[in-house]
Amino acid sequence: MIEAGVRDALLDHAREGTDRERPVEICGVLAGTRGPPDHVTDTRRVPNVATHPRTAYELDPAATMETIDRIEAAGGDAVGFYHSHPETDPVPSATDRARATWTGYVYAIVSPDADDPIRAYRFTDDGFVEIAVRIE
Repeated sequence: MIEAGVRDALLDHAREGTDRERPVEICGVLAGTRGPPDHVTDTRRVPNVATHPRTAYELDPAATMETIDRIEAAGGDAVGFYHSHPETDPVPSATDRARATWTGYVYAIVSPDADDPIRAYRFTDDGFVEIAVRIE
């Protein structure tokens, strides 16, 4: 479940990545309460340090850990991560599947121009399992 303001923040951030001649993937951390059900109440932007940010994302490792520490220090949980697909549908790519490492966490993918612009997946030992995105 995500709050309406979180949905808007995800779409706004993703649109910033597509608002240029060479779109780039944006990324960050989803904050809130881990479930079940998970409840996302905030997003925290993290720089994409991928070598090819147009087609891949890599959360800056130090910034990611600092962000998670800040979320937890404030009494929240890191629920998962998000990134955008500026030119494709919001489904995990082969690269997304190969680089996922946080078992049990939510991975949200945002494609602002898609019919279904935000889709979420839980990463398990068997790969990604789609979970419903409910707007609160």
